[in-house]
Amino acid sequence: MARKFDRNYVMCLAGAALLWGPCIATLHAETMVESSSEARFQLDVHVPDAALKALLPTGWTSNVAERGAAKDANLRVIFIDRVTINGPDGKPLGKGSNRLVYLVAPVKDPSGTNAQMVIGGLTEDASDAPGPFGVYLQASAIHTMQRTTSSSGSGPILDSQDWVFQAPSGEHLELHIKYERGIGNKGNPSDGKFYSAKNPDFFQISRQEQVLDILRNATTNPPDRVKEFSFKGSGGSYAKLFDGSEKMLSWDNVLWLNRSVLAP
Repeated sequence: MARKFDRNYVMCLAGAALLWGPCIATLHAETMVESSSEARFQLDVHVPDAALKALLPTGWTSNVAERGAAKDANLRVIFIDRVTINGPDGKPLGKGSNRLVYLVAPVKDPSGTNAQMVIGGLTEDASDAPGPFGVYLQASAIHTMQRTTSSSGSGPILDSQDWVFQAPSGEHLELHIKYERGIGNKGNPSDGKFYSAKNPDFFQISRQEQVLDILRNATTNPPDRVKEFSFKGSGGSYAKLFDGSEKMLSWDNVLWLNRSVLAP
């Protein structure tokens, strides 16, 4: 009796030598959750190891780079202007836009595989709390963001960003920075797995490409284009992470990021 094959599977096998990547996508389809266009500012930070460890699930460990631009960073504080948010059908999802800041730790899972873990966050949109990772707090006490660009026509372009988020329970994350804009590098599209610190069995796949401009870095020492800077993290469940001993390691301006969120 002849066996029936799925047409896509047959086409995949026929072109396997040349189309291995698309074959994998066909055989192991993922579900699109949403897509977004974003502007971000990322701080790579080293916070007290014991405070971070207390927020990681059992069996998960911090994965700190020993070299490169992320050397010594055990936490990333990422301020995000989600300019557009669209569903799988291309239509605006929810309010269609949002501002938030979240805390992401580079980690190893119990098997030793590298991953990212979302351990906290403050979001402007009430419907985004506790969010997909179950750890976001609504920043209903304060949620302000201002991004400006100025040019005299002859000198460098100057950008400034001001972000303030605070939850009623006291968690507070605040960034103020003014810098000379540079020419960013466009990276190749890449996939990353982001896990929940509250429920480590849950993860999303983030498929994204971005243009990154590193303004200051403690290890690679690019030209320092930061003119003014202040950061404050404090309060509630963030108090032990940001106890005044945290060290800023990299100041990264993500001019634009296009992202697709996929469920496995």
